Amino acid sequence: MSEANGAVLVIDDDRVVREAIGRLLRSVGLDVHLFESIPAFLAASRPNCASCLVLDVRLPGQNGLDFQRELSAANIQTPIIFITGYGDIPMSVQAMKGGAVEFLTKPFRDQALLEAVEVGLARDRVRRENDAAQRELNERYEALTPREREIMLQVARGRLSKQIAFDLGVSEVTVKVHRSNLMRKMQVSSLPELGRMADKLNLGQ
Repeated sequence: MSEANGAVLVIDDDRVVREAIGRLLRSVGLDVHLFESIPAFLAASRPNCASCLVLDVRLPGQNGLDFQRELSAANIQTPIIFITGYGDIPMSVQAMKGGAVEFLTKPFRDQALLEAVEVGLARDRVRRENDAAQRELNERYEALTPREREIMLQVARGRLSKQIAFDLGVSEVTVKVHRSNLMRKMQVSSLPELGRMADKLNLGQ
């Protein structure tokens, strides 16, 4: 088993159900972490790979739907697959509105859970890739000098080099040199691409 395939975190207070889910997920090569309660889950370290959470709705001490809201409020975006033996339509609607991948009523088909986990892991892989790309972009921006950042903002606003030069009280050649340097550091080859990066950095806001 390898975390390369993804990890599944399972919270269910029913030991028989919990272990059965663990066996099923391990049979397809997934790394599985089993927890009997939300406190046990919170006390454990999470794997540093694409992951999703299989969460029972009714748990001792805390409702799974309430925990979903807590995770969302904390900006923890692990995809959630709800499982329950006592589901109803309002409950499932609430879960899905909160961003759940799936809401499965026990007893559910093995394939239904595997398909939901596949969707959850794929969603988390995309999120992790986007987060990594944003971190890299932020690091490139942090490497710019204050003047280069200032010029990048002006370029993103559509200002011409001569306009920027006038505003900053420098020569147009100086602006072009700074612009060339910042484009090299940001690893872009065109002004439209630089503008898109500025949008991702929220420089215009």
